[in-house]
Amino acid sequence: MSKNTASDRFRKVDVDEYDENKFVDEEDGGENQGGPDEAEVDGLLRQYPSAALGNMNAALLAVLKNPPVNTKNQNAKERAELLVVKVLSSFKSSDIEKAVGSLDRAGVDLLMKYIYRGFEKPSDNSSAVLLQWHEKALAVGGVGSIVRVLTARKTV
Repeated sequence: MSKNTASDRFRKVDVDEYDENKFVDEEDGGENQGGPDEAEVDGLLRQYPSAALGNMNAALLAVLKNPPVNTKNQNAKERAELLVVKVLSSFKSSDIEKAVGSLDRAGVDLLMKYIYRGFEKPSDNSSAVLLQWHEKALAVGGVGSIVRVLTARKTV
């Protein structure tokens, strides 16, 4: 046997550690998640005409803050989805890119989950709005974000 193949150090390297599309299973627990705080989000949305983009970004962060991922309560999931679509619909088209850019990777993935959930049950003008958000979220999160959303066991 040659000298180079006798070593087995290369077998101890975790190559998946360097993969950006690495599958990470969500943690269990948190059965008391009821979704985002509707009063807080509505308050931030009402302030929007008088304030700048900061309140809209705060509303987006507030609606993504407490997702009902680990609950089996479908009513809580539907309320959260309607609230997210309401927030996304209230953004101007020119402000969407800045809002998506302010999210971290987990936030973009969560946003993608809500976008795909919104595609399942479209309402008045929600499909057009969700397509705009999907385009910007895809630009930030990449194809890996879509794969993580579509392969996730827990949904919003």
